[in-house]
Amino acid sequence: MSSGTGDPRYRLAADNRRARFDYEIGDVFEAGLMLTGTEIKSLRGGRSTIGDSYAAEKGGEVWLFNAYIPEYLQANQFNHETRRPRKLLLHKKEIAKLSQAVQRQGMTIVPLKIYFNEKGRAKVEIALARGKKEHDKRQTEKARDWNREKGRLMRDKG
Repeated sequence: MSSGTGDPRYRLAADNRRARFDYEIGDVFEAGLMLTGTEIKSLRGGRSTIGDSYAAEKGGEVWLFNAYIPEYLQANQFNHETRRPRKLLLHKKEIAKLSQAVQRQGMTIVPLKIYFNEKGRAKVEIALARGKKEHDKRQTEKARDWNREKGRLMRDKG
């Protein structure tokens, strides 16, 4: 189910690098993305971002929320909303698997990247993810302060 975006036939439109830092990535799915004509033209321009976006199951369908696809300037009369919800095209079994993982295991559906496949179709790579534990800075601060104090004590004795 991997997208194979390392392949030169695929063209990356938007990447969510922060997702791999913030989450432990589980199963990865490839989904189609329902777009209007001006959204496709903007994606091909490569200025879109999905860093703040997320996906969720709603009414038996999976939607991509808060993905920023800028307006296409040459078609301003028929432009789209930049952050509108966009439907993801998945099989019913995949939607059921995503929904169950979110409800039962408390996982999150995270978009990883938007790209164009070799046929020129816009695809989204989404993943089931679990949030990583926050790094406790207090423990590292305690260790740093103790090492500093220990060095002072050793200097003063000697």
